Amino acid sequence: MPDHNQRTRMPLAVYILGLSVFALGTSEFMLSGLLPPIADDMHVSIPKAGLLISAFAIGMVIGAPLLAVATLRLPRKTTLVALISLFGLGQVAGALAPSYEVLFASRVVSAFACAGFWAVGAAVAIAMVPVNARARAMAVMIGGLSIANVLGVPAGAFLGEHFGWRSAFWAVAAASAVALAGVVSLIPRIPLPEEKPQLKRELAIYRDRQVLLSVVVTALAAGGVFCAFSYLAPLLTDVAGLDSGWVPSVLALFGVGALVGTTVGGRVADAHLFGVLLSGITASTVFLIALAVFASSPVAVVALSFLLGVSAFYTAPALNARMFNVAGAAPTLAGATTTAAFNLGNTGGPWLGGTVIDAGLGFASTAWAGAAMTVTALAAVTVSLRLHRRGASRVVAGSPATVPESAPSGV
Repeated sequence: MPDHNQRTRMPLAVYILGLSVFALGTSEFMLSGLLPPIADDMHVSIPKAGLLISAFAIGMVIGAPLLAVATLRLPRKTTLVALISLFGLGQVAGALAPSYEVLFASRVVSAFACAGFWAVGAAVAIAMVPVNARARAMAVMIGGLSIANVLGVPAGAFLGEHFGWRSAFWAVAAASAVALAGVVSLIPRIPLPEEKPQLKRELAIYRDRQVLLSVVVTALAAGGVFCAFSYLAPLLTDVAGLDSGWVPSVLALFGVGALVGTTVGGRVADAHLFGVLLSGITASTVFLIALAVFASSPVAVVALSFLLGVSAFYTAPALNARMFNVAGAAPTLAGATTTAAFNLGNTGGPWLGGTVIDAGLGFASTAWAGAAMTVTALAAVTVSLRLHRRGASRVVAGSPATVPESAPSGV
């Protein structure tokens, strides 16, 4: 059992990374509350505007491993400074975009920078804490994302409602400048390992079935929730019958749920990793089905928005920690792979949601589609747990040693 100091002391740099993630997360998710005004201004349909969410996710999927490899031997702090600067410039480009195509391109560029920051930042955070505090460290970073959902995303929706959607991009650009100042002044210089990272050795993690299963679980768990969440604004107004002024408040409620889920999940996941994955993804499935069934009830939709925030972010620290556990030999690519996996889901979820809407099935159908994704994620978790137990049994049978600490077996 970890001692008290290990459980309470977290390096200041980890909190600075979480603060930086606030700006990144606000940009990534704020379009959920801005789709109607962007669609009107750019003269496109809401499903096509929803592709801007997928554009950001695609940039994250491609950018995370690509930038992780490209910066493998570069100083960590310098890399973080460069990436947060590029991200801020991407927000400015989005605010000034004269057309849908330019806005789309700005989202991809911003996503590249965001992905690289996540991958490098996660590796830095993990390197600064002991193995039994990995989920807590990731919970601090993900906490920045949760606060973005509590404050940043609703604020973006409020700005879009009252000052035009471009004002939200300018606000994120300003937040990025604050994050840059924090990284420059407070993140310590992280020395490169004495033995230079070897790309071939890091890439070898992709031959591990558990790594691939972790990618599948993460992508499907995230994609299922964001299949519905990406179209929450039109669901609230067109199906539940709420006024558009409710959208920022409900998005904030989702964010409060995310903060609660991250806090609880981060504290529990280190000891009960598979238990968190199974219970959290099951809860998301139940909430998505309920959202589809009760989509016309304003009270139900508002309550379920909060509960989905809890369940989705309750699993996030465990999903991150699981990847670092099974890909510990390649920490930089482990962070990049987790980032890419989450955003495979953030790409596929909105795409699938837009597809069922275009098929004439209505906004509520996005919740049914999301539930199908999370059920598949549960199946993948079950397979991963079975393989994990089989591996643990072989270790116990072969020697008196316990299961390695890098592969916690708590359920």
